[in-house]
Formats: sequence, structure tokens, C-alpha cells
Amino acid sequence: MSAGLPLLLLVVALPLAWTVFVHNRLVGLRTGVRNAFGGLDGPLKRRHDLVPDLVDFARSRLAHERGTLDAVVATRQGATSARASAAARWSDPHAIERLDAAETALSVAVSRLLDTLDARIGDDATIERLTAALASTEDRIDAARRTYNDAVADYNVGAGRFPDALVAATFSF
Repeated sequence: MSAGLPLLLLVVALPLAWTVFVHNRLVGLRTGVRNAFGGLDGPLKRRHDLVPDLVDFARSRLAHERGTLDAVVATRQGATSARASAAARWSDPHAIERLDAAETALSVAVSRLLDTLDARIGDDATIERLTAALASTEDRIDAARRTYNDAVADYNVGAGRFPDALVAATFSF
């Protein structure tokens, strides 16, 4: 009976230790995704905050371009809403897809507005300042997006690898 006790402990302790190890690793990966989204959220908010300045400037100079201005305002509202939704549900792929679509639409609308401003007004210190701020913010968004995508890929690989997938499914990762 004394020889059976170490064997029993080994049979129970090893799977339990492995489960705890895998669970903790998956928690770390999930936390990495959450943190990476937080790093993406800041630059997106900054871009959303810069757009009203650009629209106000354009409105004072391009009153006849009402449709372009309205499109930028509407896409900014959509992107802001999608960002808030994705921040609340960062692990929901559909919320992230809606955020990506809204951010793409905002980028297109802002690019059109900048092209219109450049064609109608030309060189202007305010345009140059806003364009530089937007370009810097876009660079930060690109870097944060790469970090987020890498974190999501690591999480998906970790949760999908057998036999770790058994722990992931059991604990709803």
C-alpha cells in the first residue's frame, strides 16, 4: 500500500500541475491581449479627438463642401461608438471587426477631407499642424495594431494547441 501512494500522487499531481500551468499561461496571454487593446485604444481616441479640430477648420474655409464635412463627422461618430463597444468587449471578434470597418471608413473620410483642403487652400500652418498630428497618430495606431494582432495570434495559438485546448475549453478561454 505504501508503494501505491506515490504512484497515486503522481497520477493525480502531474495532471493537476499541468492544468494549473496551462491555465496560468492562458490567463497571461489573455491579459496580454487586453493590454494590447488598451495600447491601441489610446491612439484611436487621439485620432477621434483630432478630427473635430480638422472639421472646424475646414468648416470655416470650405462651407460649400458640406457633404464631405458631414461624412467625416458621421464616420467619426461611428468610429467613436465602435471603439467604445470594442473597449467594452475586447475579446469579441465581431466588435473588433466593426471597429476595424469604422476606423477604415474614418481614415477614408479624413483623407478625402485633407485632399480637398490641400486642393482648395494649399499651404497653411493649421493644415500642416493637423496633418502632422494625424500622421503621428496614424503611426502610433499602426504600431499598436501590430502589437495587438501579435498578442491575439499568440493567444489563439496558445488556446488552440492540443492538449492545451482541453484546458482552454474547460475554463472558457
